[in-house]
Amino acid sequence: MDAGALRECIGSTLSANADIRRQAELQLRAAEVQKGFVAALTDIVSSDPDVNLRHSAVIYLKNKVTRSWESNEEWPKIPPIPDDEKAILRERLVPTLASAPPNIRQQLLQLIGKVLHYDFPERWPSYMDITMQLLNSNDIGSVFAGVQCLLSLTRVYRFKRDSDKREELDRVIQATFPIILPIGNRLVEETSTEAGDMLKMIIKTYKHAVFFELAAHLREESSIVPWATLFIKVVQKEPPVESMAEDLEDREAHPWWKAKKWAYSNLNRIFVRYGNPTGLSGSSSETYDAFAKGFIENFAPEILKAYLQQVELSVSKQRWLSKICLSNIIAFLDECIKPSATWKHLSPHVDTLISHVLFPLLCQSDEDMEMFHEEPAEYLHRKINFYEEISAPDVAATNFLLTLTKSRKKQTFTILNFINGVVNRYETAPDQEKNHREKEGALRMIGTLASVILGKKSPIADQVEYFFVRHVFPEFRSTQGFLRARACDVLEKFAELDFKDENNVVLIYQNILQCLNDPELPVRVEAALALQPLIRHDYIRTSMQQNIADIMQRLLKLANEVDVDALATVMEEFVEVFATELTPFAVELTEQLRDTYLRIIGDVIEKAQQGNNDEDSENYLDDKSITALGVLQTIGTLILTLESTPNVLLHLEQILIPVITITLEHKLTDLYNEVFEIIDSCTFSAKAISPTMWQIFKLIHRSFKDNAEIFIEEMLPALDNYVSYGHEMLRQQPEYMEAIFDIIQTIFTNDRLGAMDRICGCKLAETVLLNMRGHVDRYLNHFIEIGMQCLLAKCDIKSYRVHVMEMVINCIYYNPAATLQVLESQGWTNKFFSLWFSNIENFNRVHDKKLSIVAIVALIQLPPEQVPPSIQPGWPKLMSGIVSLFQTLPLAMKNREEISKESLSYEDSYASDSDNEWDGDAAWDKEGEDGLDEVDVPDESAAYMEFLNSEAQARSGIDFSSFDDDDDDMLEEETLLETPLDLVEPYQLFRGALLGIQQTQPHVYEALTKDLSPDEKNMITSVFHEAEAKEQEAARTAALGPATMSNGA
Repeated sequence: MDAGALRECIGSTLSANADIRRQAELQLRAAEVQKGFVAALTDIVSSDPDVNLRHSAVIYLKNKVTRSWESNEEWPKIPPIPDDEKAILRERLVPTLASAPPNIRQQLLQLIGKVLHYDFPERWPSYMDITMQLLNSNDIGSVFAGVQCLLSLTRVYRFKRDSDKREELDRVIQATFPIILPIGNRLVEETSTEAGDMLKMIIKTYKHAVFFELAAHLREESSIVPWATLFIKVVQKEPPVESMAEDLEDREAHPWWKAKKWAYSNLNRIFVRYGNPTGLSGSSSETYDAFAKGFIENFAPEILKAYLQQVELSVSKQRWLSKICLSNIIAFLDECIKPSATWKHLSPHVDTLISHVLFPLLCQSDEDMEMFHEEPAEYLHRKINFYEEISAPDVAATNFLLTLTKSRKKQTFTILNFINGVVNRYETAPDQEKNHREKEGALRMIGTLASVILGKKSPIADQVEYFFVRHVFPEFRSTQGFLRARACDVLEKFAELDFKDENNVVLIYQNILQCLNDPELPVRVEAALALQPLIRHDYIRTSMQQNIADIMQRLLKLANEVDVDALATVMEEFVEVFATELTPFAVELTEQLRDTYLRIIGDVIEKAQQGNNDEDSENYLDDKSITALGVLQTIGTLILTLESTPNVLLHLEQILIPVITITLEHKLTDLYNEVFEIIDSCTFSAKAISPTMWQIFKLIHRSFKDNAEIFIEEMLPALDNYVSYGHEMLRQQPEYMEAIFDIIQTIFTNDRLGAMDRICGCKLAETVLLNMRGHVDRYLNHFIEIGMQCLLAKCDIKSYRVHVMEMVINCIYYNPAATLQVLESQGWTNKFFSLWFSNIENFNRVHDKKLSIVAIVALIQLPPEQVPPSIQPGWPKLMSGIVSLFQTLPLAMKNREEISKESLSYEDSYASDSDNEWDGDAAWDKEGEDGLDEVDVPDESAAYMEFLNSEAQARSGIDFSSFDDDDDDMLEEETLLETPLDLVEPYQLFRGALLGIQQTQPHVYEALTKDLSPDEKNMITSVFHEAEAKEQEAARTAALGPATMSNGA
């Protein structure tokens, strides 16, 4: 490898000239396969005098290792790095790290982590020796490198839970932790940034080591005491002056504040995961019970004390706390609520915490106020999706209040008394002295507790209406926009409240409509979100019918002003609830939804083309995609409401072409499900395929062939419609039918697709064979071959096996003589019939039974000369098979009917959360009187885990080998499945066929029936009686039809 040429090439990648950069990158790719490339690259990283060149080289080296350290499915064409070059790189990595500047180190650490993942310990046993040498060095730079090496190693193990890997990690911990603990204790007494950085890494190393398990040696007092003491020291340490930058973001990013963050995090994790007896379940209870009992009595109170001291310093403005540190403190206090051992230490401080810590966090900050006016869209994302901000202190405060009121119910009154104090003070203050932020914070606080306040048997639910009238309604007319927005939000939170005074419902509706026209964007959005749950009130729903078109226009305008996915949910529900009223506006509404979608997707495409892979870009794309998905769902719902207006549907199809086209052409796979649902809805509702949708079909086929085959399950309903409702066009245009067959064939030959995907292929083939009888002869042989090759291969999944068999059975029904001829020519006849009839009990759906019945009826009507000699001896067994199917058909039909009824009443079977929350617990004001305040509150999450563990243990003693390997894989009834078989009446079909054989081919009839048992003959008689009954019923219905029509006229 020419090192000079490589250096020059890397230098060219930094050129401002795009053409030079592009050429250099091509040369680098070509050089990758040359021997010595990795070593030459490492030389540049280690010692080149040009820092920028070194940085570029280390990034390229890291990417090279990521792509080709091992064979990689993501980059299958890139050959792996040769073993001899790997050995050279492993040998040089740590020495290079020890002497590298910080920006190079950061990249090298990621590279080392990747190599460790694959090679430690088997192929890199010396790594631990080097790390130990560095840690024991007297040179601070070497120790720093040793700490970094250890952190990289523990990071690799953090998600590995199998026992062998845990043993490896334990050996590493036992060798290194006695060394790094004293280093950490020395560092905590220092103030330099470098000391803070190294201390941060030591604390993070501990975090990775205890992420899933706290090893026995780490639970010993000789280990847990000094480590916990170190973390508490870090928590309590006065922040060094250089860590207190003026810019708060810079301050939070400083190594000392990062060290504090991870110290809090470690103390919290030890308590929550291992040190709280009420949170343990199953095997973890056995492992950690003794440790947890000691920890919660001896350590948790000390941690709580240290945290409360930090809170006190923060409240008194003596110490600043970063957001994540404050969040960690509140999260720990939250965990201290349920166990009595910690609650007794926490409870004396609750009043102070509510008034001086939690409440201020729930009030608008200066940053919030600025954002409300300057960046209202960002304000909405922060306030509506605030649970996404996991490090936000107000989220932790909200969680604390919910845990407190649910677990220690009498505290609800403490909080409500505090809220009343705030709102009463606001009410009585002169206008110029009213504290609007406090009022808004109080309303946010009570909104947070809505599910608790409205819980079953709540003694305070009946007082909420008065609170609304007195303290919420006036804020709809507040001079402060953020207060008007909060009034809407509180109304949404208490949507389940049943107002006794109908005038208040009227007032609510009027205020919400007024807020929909508010000059402030957040107010308009909050009003829209509040309106959705309020349609449960008859007055509001009836009133909205009169002006729903206007309301939808406002919602669409909002959706174009801000991307809030919750708005799409509101629109979707309104489209469903007010379908009749919106029909006249369907075209205009769809056009606006289309334009909204295209705008959002335009932003997504533009952002994606910029090629930024940072977290902010990913979050931006995720948010946009979720909003776009909501718009698509609204369109889909709108289409389904227009089934009775085919002309409107045709118009909508034209409108939606750009929506479908841009999504498929730009491979926006996150939105494929919804787009294919729209295509399904258009074609299903119209029960026809328009020229517009045939153009879309070409695009679907093109997308399928361009790596979208893995979305066949999402495509299937639409493809089914193309065949079911477009079979005439498929006959006239062979290229369309060829595309359908190509899709089916690809499903069975593409290695990326599995059994469940191939079931989709079976279903699509069935749709073709049932809908195009007599018109797909040229594909019949292929369908038979596909089905038989799958059956003769290993086919363990029952549902897959049944669907593949039905593919061949459909061929028999389509053309029994031709199918038998193909089977016989390949020597498959006996194999198939044996499989079919040995699996006949697995045909448990109505559709399965009817398909087998019609196929058997087709077979028994064949002239004897068309029956292959190889199966003639077993031909009478067809009658036993059909008798068996008729015996079980009534039960299957009854089962389908019951499932259909269940699906209709499915939504009614679920009660709201507030209905279930406090069922049977009315002792809200009794807590404490009987010592209830001193007991542990059960941890619901631990109870759930305990249930899962007990279920697993109960099943572990079962010998599963005694069961059929696919007993749990029964085919479920598909109540919405529609096929031409629905029009076939099996009883009359069979009776007609058998009587016909008896009259025209008596010798065949005799051969078919002579070996039937008395029970089987009785069953056939019953089938005949049922056929006659159905025939008479059909005659009566036909006779009544015209009379009924004439009477109606």
